[in-house]
Amino acid sequence: MTALKQILELKQRVGQSIIGQEYVIERLLLGLLCNGNILMEGLPGLAKTRAIKTLSQNLESEFNRIQFTPDLLPSDITGSEIYLGEQAEDRFVFQPGPIFSNLVLADEINRAPAKVQAALLEAMEERQVTVSGKTHKMSDLFMVLATQNPIEQEGTYPLPEAQMDRFLMHVFIDYPDAASELMIVRLVRSESGPDGSKPVEPISQNVVFDARSEIQQIQISESMERYLVDLVATTRRPEAHDDKLRSWIQVGASPRGTIALDKVSRAHAWLNGREQVTPDDIRAVVHDCLRHRLILSYEANADGITPDDVIKDIVSRVAVA
Repeated sequence: MTALKQILELKQRVGQSIIGQEYVIERLLLGLLCNGNILMEGLPGLAKTRAIKTLSQNLESEFNRIQFTPDLLPSDITGSEIYLGEQAEDRFVFQPGPIFSNLVLADEINRAPAKVQAALLEAMEERQVTVSGKTHKMSDLFMVLATQNPIEQEGTYPLPEAQMDRFLMHVFIDYPDAASELMIVRLVRSESGPDGSKPVEPISQNVVFDARSEIQQIQISESMERYLVDLVATTRRPEAHDDKLRSWIQVGASPRGTIALDKVSRAHAWLNGREQVTPDDIRAVVHDCLRHRLILSYEANADGITPDDVIKDIVSRVAVA
């Protein structure tokens, strides 16, 4: 079975447990295929935790959940040196923290203070942790899904814009429709019954590595490269298009946004069985790759303009070369 067929099977398996959130499942897989990390924002009870747990159950991987709280310390995430005593051959040994897993759920990341957030983001960016002068590498299969609760502000520490830039994608999760919610109720009821959910043979990690190699071979034409660069460039020089657009944007997307858009659009093309990136692939992921990289002006916020509104306006203005 090809890597694509196995990844699509993984998508189908997760979809059987996470009903009505096909968009979120696809973004999880895109993050995994691009070797990136995802910031997911949504109200409580929308299956954020269940989504990554289900992904872990169906993929050969180790899963850890970290509940972020105001009293959390960096060492609670990264691990620390443990003293074994004078008689031990090595008096100190490193005790790995929960970050040393394949799939890590950083639940309510905005509840932890800046030092803890920085420790997590360093591990995400560098793929290593340094404790007591010693460097400890992360696993080759490693993804952080960080969640934020948008409705509670008391006791929270919003992520600085520069740190949010390190996430490959920022994904919004919304309520399911009525038909999907009815199916969710029936699914949960069946899982708690005597038959329950039966364990399945997980898909090998090597499938993900094979898929990443194939995605590297996906072609992107010069016109598509120019198109995605033009989209990002417009966020930095909006005055070239329109005074209204200029009044909305205070700071545009960084080069990380361009790199993310290139990676995710190629993965999106591969996931849909295409050998070349099309404009539709770029447009399908541009919101997820750029919405957290824009800083809007006071005027835009006062008028209720969101980053998605700005990106939609930019997409309508920028033509394919």
